[in-house]
Formats: sequence, C-alpha cells, structure tokens
Amino acid sequence: MMFFSPLYLILMLPAMALVGWAQYKVKSTYARNSEIAAASGRSGAQLARALLDGNGLTDVAIEPIAGELTDHYDPRGKVLRLSEGIYNGRSVAAQGIVAHEVGHAVQDACGYVPLRLRASLVPAAQFGSSLGPILIIIGIIFAAGSAFSRELVLLGIAFFTAAVIFQIVTLPVELNASRRAMVMLSDGGFIEADEYQPAKQVLNAAAMTYLAATLAAIMQLIYYLFLSRRD
Repeated sequence: MMFFSPLYLILMLPAMALVGWAQYKVKSTYARNSEIAAASGRSGAQLARALLDGNGLTDVAIEPIAGELTDHYDPRGKVLRLSEGIYNGRSVAAQGIVAHEVGHAVQDACGYVPLRLRASLVPAAQFGSSLGPILIIIGIIFAAGSAFSRELVLLGIAFFTAAVIFQIVTLPVELNASRRAMVMLSDGGFIEADEYQPAKQVLNAAAMTYLAATLAAIMQLIYYLFLSRRD
C-alpha cells in the first residue's frame, strides 16, 4: 500500500514537514503580532468597511464567523466573513488579515482572471481531492493487473490533477491579494510606518501555508504518476 511505500515517504515526508512548519509559522507570527495594538484603534470590522467603501464596494457585507483564522471572502454572496478575533481585533495582525480579504473582494470586483479561474475549479477540486485517491487505491488493490485497473488509476490521477491545478492557481490569487492589501493599508494611511513590516509578516507567513500545500499536492501527484507507470 502507498502509505508503506519508501518512495511515498521520500516524497511526502519533506512536503508534510514543510506544511507543518508553515502552519506553525503562521500561528506564531499571528500570535506575536496580535500583541501589537494598531495605532488607528480601528477594529477589524471598521477597517474592512473603510477599505471596502474606499474601493467602491459598498454592496459587500461584513459578517463575523466562528473559529480562528477562518477569514474569507465569499464572491457568490458578496460577503466578507471575519473570524471573531479579527472582526473585533484592533491589532496590526488583524489589520493585515482584513486588508488581505478585502483584496479578494477587489479582485472579484475587477474581474481578476486567476480568481475567476480558481472559482470555476472549486467543484472539480473538491471532487478530485476526495475521489481521485480512492479510485487510485481501488485500481491498485482490487483490480491489480487488469486493464480496468489501469483505467481506474488514470481516472483517479485525472481527478486529482484538478485539485493540484486548483492549488497552483491559488498561489497567484493569494499573493496578489496580499500585495493589494499592503498597498491599500500604506497608501490609504491606515497603518503607521512602523506597522508595515509586522502586518506584512503575517501575510507572508500565510502565503507559506499555500506554497507548502501546493508542493505537497504536487509531490502526491508525482507519486500517483509513478504508480500508474508501474501498474
């Protein structure tokens, strides 16, 4: 089975270690910079409203959502959802995260192509990430050596590839949102000069989680391709 394969461990252990490190980094960076109070005194919700209105997005609603770092922009409902700590938070970290999510709303409004491409890939990515590995395992274990086995494995790889493409497309979307965020905060005078780097550190740490997840998905796809050649 793949989980006991030396090649699987060789490919996936470094990738999973990077994922774990990236998750630790974003949480520790967020925690550290959450202790730095924003000079403006604005809450996350207040900053979000100011940034959205400043970009002409008065129709985008702002809602609190349970959890930690569960912040996201919903392009279908035109809603910016902020985790409770960010919604009410008045830290530099909260400001960076809020501006990042507003960056996604701006992307949506201006028709940013990678964002639209990512949105179109969501159903295929969800389907592929769950069903793809199952088809591959079934093909290898229960139909080994048959023509049907290879067809199942290749179909599973095709499904999983959609999930990998989604991860790859996500990278420029997130990086662009962070760039927009820092420009909005700086050019709009929403942060002081000494708050710029702490806010940017939070966004850079978050970007590492997306990069790590993408590398892990690519490594897993490489292993599946190896299985298809051996089957």
